[in-house]
Amino acid sequence: MPVIEGMEGSVLVRCDRCGVDLPVGAQYCFKCGSRVGKVVTEEFSVSSDDLVRKVKSLLHEGNVTRIIVRDEQGKVFLEVPVTAGLIGVILAPWLAALGAIAALVSECTISVERRE
Repeated sequence: MPVIEGMEGSVLVRCDRCGVDLPVGAQYCFKCGSRVGKVVTEEFSVSSDDLVRKVKSLLHEGNVTRIIVRDEQGKVFLEVPVTAGLIGVILAPWLAALGAIAALVSECTISVERRE
């Protein structure tokens, strides 16, 4: 999230996604709607037996914004944007899909994006 100096000495923040100038303290971009802030990415290597359990535990942490599941070769099997509205009933089909994925592979890598 680059910070730039605007007109009359005011400080602005630039959206990482679309590049529009935003006032400091903005939480969302008014143009593209993306959340403004630093994104931290973590990767976990899990066996297929632990895949669904690990994803559920990540979801319960609350600060996860995206989960990407890849196989041993790096092929993306599932990419889920996580918002507060997805937790619960809407997420159930994704978890069922994870169970099917777990049957196809022996090891998976889970990439998790978090906002600070």
